[in-house]
Order: sequence, then C-alpha cells, then structure tokens
Amino acid sequence: MSQQKNDFDVIVIGAGPAGYVAATRATQLGLKTACIDNWKPKGSTPCLGGNYVNGGCISAVALLESAKLFNLVNHDLDDHGISVDNIQADIPRMQQRKDAIVKLLNQQVEKIFIDNKVECIYAYAQLVNPNRVEITPRDEGLPRVITADKIILAAGSSPVELSFAPIDNDFIIDVQTVLDLQSVPKTLGIIGAGAIGIELAGIWNKLGSQVVLLEAQESFMTMADQEISDEAFKLYSQQGLDIRLGARVISTHIEQDQVKVEYEDSQGRHQCFFDKLVVASGRKPNTETLIAASADLLLDEEGFVHVDENCCSTLPGVYAIGDLTLSGPMLAHKGIEEGIFVAEHIAEKQSPINYHTIPNVIYTDPEIAWVGQTEQDLLAIGENIKTCTFPFDATSRSQIKGTTAGMVKMIMQADSEIILGVHIIGSLASELIAEAVLAMEFAATAEDIARTIHAHPTISEAIHESALALGGRSLHISV
Repeated sequence: MSQQKNDFDVIVIGAGPAGYVAATRATQLGLKTACIDNWKPKGSTPCLGGNYVNGGCISAVALLESAKLFNLVNHDLDDHGISVDNIQADIPRMQQRKDAIVKLLNQQVEKIFIDNKVECIYAYAQLVNPNRVEITPRDEGLPRVITADKIILAAGSSPVELSFAPIDNDFIIDVQTVLDLQSVPKTLGIIGAGAIGIELAGIWNKLGSQVVLLEAQESFMTMADQEISDEAFKLYSQQGLDIRLGARVISTHIEQDQVKVEYEDSQGRHQCFFDKLVVASGRKPNTETLIAASADLLLDEEGFVHVDENCCSTLPGVYAIGDLTLSGPMLAHKGIEEGIFVAEHIAEKQSPINYHTIPNVIYTDPEIAWVGQTEQDLLAIGENIKTCTFPFDATSRSQIKGTTAGMVKMIMQADSEIILGVHIIGSLASELIAEAVLAMEFAATAEDIARTIHAHPTISEAIHESALALGGRSLHISV
C-alpha cells in the first residue's frame, strides 16, 4: 500500500525575514511550499514581514532618520550658513511616513510570494509531529492539519516581560508601542541599555525627550569591543542620554499619571518618575505555543531550539532558523542566510554559513557596527594580535559632512596579518562594515586592504587608513 503524499514539500512557520526568504528560496528550487504567519496589527489586515518589518527594526530606523533630520535642523544647520526658525516636530506625520514604509515592505513581500508561487496562510500554527502542522485561522474557522516532507520553524522572537514592570501599553509600554507614540514624552525611562534600548533612546532624545536608561549590568554594551563601547558611552552621554549602569529595577508603580520606578545600584536605593517607561530588556524565542508536547522537540531552558550544523532540530526533517536558535546573534540578516541555507540543504545543495563573518549593527547616531572578534576576547584566549584605531575626524569627507565622531578599529593576527575583527562607531558604520565582512570572508590581510585603492574623499578611507596604520604607514595620523 503506497504512502499518502503530503500536502507540501516544505512548510515554513513564520513570515519574518528568515521565514519569507526560506519559503521564497524553496519555491525557486522547485519545492511546493506554504508559509504560515499570524501577524495582524491592531485594526489592520494580516500582513507579512514579521515583527522585524512591522514593529521592530524597520520602524526604528525609519523614525531615527526623521529624528536625525529634526536634530540637524535644530542644532547643526548654522554651521552651513543656513538659518531657520520655529522648527516643529510633527510626530503623527513622522509616524505616517514610517507606516507607509512598513506598508510598502509588506506589499513587496506579498508580491515576492505571488511571483514565486508561495502559498501564504494567515493563521496560528503549531508543530504536531515531524511532518504535521495544525493551523488555526486568526478570526474564524476550525483548526485543521496540513502536512509536509520538511518543516522550517521561523517564528521569531518577542520582548522579554518583567514581573516588576507589567506592561499596560499606557504608562509602561513595550518596544512596538514606543515606536507608535503620537507625541514626545517629556520624560522617558527605558529598562535596558542594550542594542534595542539604546536605539529607542536615540530616537526620542533627538525629538526632545529627556531619556534615562536603567541598565542592570555594570558595563555598557558588553557585546561590543570595549574601546568602541567606551566611545559610544561618551558620545551618547554628550548627546544628553542619561545612562545609569548597575541600576537594577526593583519595582514600578503608577502615581499621578506617571511611572514611579525604584531601582538599586552601588550607591543604594533610588526612585525616579517618567511619563512613559519602556521595557527593552531583551528578547525570547517564540516557542511557547509553537510546538505541541506530542512533537517531543528538544528545547533548552530558555526556549531555544537545539539545532545541528545544518539547522536541523532533534526531529528529523524539522529545521529551526533565525531567532529560535542560539547558532548566531538575533539579527535579520543571520536569519535570512539561514533561510537560504536550509532551503538549499533540503534541495540537496550546499552553501554553508560562516557565522564568524556575520556583521552586527546597532542603528544609533552615530551607528555601531562590527564583524569578527573583539580585542578583549582575543586577549582572553592568548591570541597574538595587533590593533589600531583611525578617527573619522582625520578624513576630509567626514569633515565636509560634519560627521567626525567615532573611529574604525582594526585587529589583525600579528604573525599572519589576517584580519580578525573590524569595529566601527561612526556615520554610516552599517554600510562601511560590508567591506570588512568581504575582506574577512576571503581571509584578507591588512596589507590586502592597504593595497586596495579607495576613492578620495570618502568616509571609506577610514577603513583604508586603519589597514595602513597596522603597517605603521598611515598617511593622515601619527602612529
């Protein structure tokens, strides 16, 4: 008796960057594919792109661009000989622009699915066993089961909740809500000064809010190179951000239309009041309702899916990618690459991911970006290294643009001169890091970059000069 054929070759759960790319690539490879997603904004129709497009990074970067322009007009145009008066920030208009960008990206993903013949299903999904997924329509209809030869879990992540700061999205708000505010809070508190917290702080600080970040760790941005994080702390503090380290929040209460926050640090207990308090204390994988007990899929104590080098879980034919795993940082482009990799692996094509050359970016002003290892990590393992830093204020293009804050730091293995890490804080760091990623992907030496001609005047010359400085022959700073 022949076995009944499954409904699909591949089912992808989640239509964020990892999921929609996995589904798209799978259909390009000739696999009949369905993508299930349950994202539906309040008062809106279902849409694709996941939290990243609809309530996360895209929204934050779009608002930051508006905030930067507002700050530029208010504070920096005089240097250009341009005088303006009575500058106002129309926050609802800024939000409309941001929402329009999000909607356009939703439509782009929808078109990608249509063009590539991905079957899109708007529903809640739960893995039942290695080839069965139960789907429940968001609004109406009974649950049903669909089957596939392979299943890719790409359900993403959501903000960590704190018992001492329960979110009501009125006074104590989550990350998505703060990106939808229609006015500038006079005072804004943020629990967490990691990548998300500092990105949100930069936006509202530039729009005029008094921002205080309460960070439990004693050090700032421990994930970054220490020299870069020290520079970031200095620059952001100069911009007016009040970053309080070692500040462990104990309790929150609503009093007279404000949030009273009690926290403790090395100096004792303190209290402060905010118009709004944002909880930005990290993210957790969306596995709580994703996997039925009957599936018997192995998770760690934090809910992350155990995967091997091929992103395959402990269940044959079930893969997990993006924020559901600890195989790399919680970054959209990491998820995208894993989506491509898994789709091609299913189609028996091999295109391994180099997790050592995944760029990290923090969208602040100035931006922070890095690839490879930090100096402190390399010293901890006893690696023989050589480092140098090159300040942006030594490049003529940065002087012209008025974006002289920050630097490029390059680290090479002292004997082979192979580049082990590049760390940047400065304008367009997110764009500049691509050259370093490419160099490291091809195991380039500092000499390779030093001998690569860079256009003049450009900001990218800071990369070139860093490589020159490692060889003791910088042309624009003393080494």
